Amino acid sequence: MKTKRKIEIAVISDVHLGTYGCHAKHLLTYLNSISPKKLILNGDIIDIWQFKKRYFPKSHLQVIKKIMDMAADGVEVIYITGNHDEMLRKFSDMTIGNISIVDKIIIDIDDKKAWFFHGDVFDVSIQNAKWLAKLGGYGYDILILCNRVVNWGLEHMGKERYSLSKKIKNSVKSAIKYIGDFENVVSNLAIENGYDYVVCGHIHQPKMMTVETKRGQTTYLNSGDWIENFTALEYQFKRWKIYNYNNDKLRAFYADEDIKDMEISDLIAAITVVKKKKKKKSKSL
Repeated sequence: MKTKRKIEIAVISDVHLGTYGCHAKHLLTYLNSISPKKLILNGDIIDIWQFKKRYFPKSHLQVIKKIMDMAADGVEVIYITGNHDEMLRKFSDMTIGNISIVDKIIIDIDDKKAWFFHGDVFDVSIQNAKWLAKLGGYGYDILILCNRVVNWGLEHMGKERYSLSKKIKNSVKSAIKYIGDFENVVSNLAIENGYDYVVCGHIHQPKMMTVETKRGQTTYLNSGDWIENFTALEYQFKRWKIYNYNNDKLRAFYADEDIKDMEISDLIAAITVVKKKKKKKSKSL
């Protein structure tokens, strides 16, 4: 068995479990390759907006079980709510074992302040026209489903994958402006509040950049998504980096053997059973 990479913090967001676009197997492979002290789930992990009883595959359940197993093994799991899993905001500030649910959080990391939140609070379309945002979400889900069919054909022909939705977003001026505005607003607010890092999700655009104004500077970080980009943020040795699944040539970790062959009913039972957790004091970074 290959040694897992030890990291201080791993951040993932916009997984959208329960939708056709979610690449749960890729995420499961990634989670099996790391051994973090903190796992921060920065919103839209479970897509409650588009949840359907008829579609929640085994691989999606395996991701949930994997996260719960990590918490049971001593990993501090922080679930930050997003707009697609906003129903969990009813349980904000609740802690169960090593899993806590929050709307936002500030963490001291090596004497620097990091501000974590999903990012939908800055999205006017969601705040003022939720029905329109949901309609757009359904359209995006259909586009992603069609894209998966196209990529299945491309892979069988030995050709590279193609992201139709990314191509559309990158060619529409309004989408480019929205992303730029989001990054600027978030970064400026972080500078005004004296945060060294601001860490978001929501816009599905992995990025790491330093923003400097007359008031100061901050590092803007976005963990991307597991729909198109398959990216995460990692903190180790006092620095951040963007992990990209597509560029990881050593991704030789697959689903845990003990859950790979489990039936869906067994997975559900395993998830709903509360495990006894070892008493372990969490060390501050």
